[in-house]
Order: sequence, then structure tokens, then C-alpha cells
Amino acid sequence: MSSNLDPAVAARLKRSPDGLVPAIAQQYDTGEVLMLGWMDDEALHRTLTTGRATYWSRSRNEYWVKGDTSGHVQHVKAVALDCDADTVLVKVDQVGAACHTGDRTCFDADVLPLSQ
Repeated sequence: MSSNLDPAVAARLKRSPDGLVPAIAQQYDTGEVLMLGWMDDEALHRTLTTGRATYWSRSRNEYWVKGDTSGHVQHVKAVALDCDADTVLVKVDQVGAACHTGDRTCFDADVLPLSQ
């Protein structure tokens, strides 16, 4: 698939065999980790150019803009690559719930006990 992603950014990305990179959404002002989604080059391009977090749905095989159906929008404040360029950090201003369960974050449900 063709993408309009900046070639310099595209050259740095390390993608999975199916062309995806994990994208962590984080609340920009508190650092709260909200969710994990997946992006290909086009989803990242759309995110960078529209200011709305856009992901690739692996189950539906289509792009989805966070909040288009739920109203729980992610307004993008910043985007960064990790040191290996194999993960994207999307700092957002989350409106409403980030998780499809209706929770603020996808990481509140099951806190695992640590062995001592």
C-alpha cells in the first residue's frame, strides 16, 4: 500500500512482518498510559497530518480514527519514536474513555501481583 508518510520517517521505522508498529497512547499532561493500538505508515501519516489518532484495526482490516463512533476523541499533542524506531508514542488529550470497555484506560483492569 502506498503512503504519504515522510520518506525520512518511513526509512527509520522498524515494522512487524505485516507492516505494523505498536502505538502507545499516553495522556500528554499526566503521563497516564491509555491504550495500545497499531499503525502502519498511512495511519501514522494520517495521525501526523490530521491531529487525530488514527490506527489500523487488525481484526477489521481497516483504519479507524479514535472517537469517530464513540465520541472519545484523541487530540494528538506530540508523536515520538522510541530509540529503536519500532514503537510509536502518541501523546494525546483524551476526551472520555480510551478503552473500548468504557474505562478511562485499558490498563486498569488486571494489575498483576509481583513475586517477592
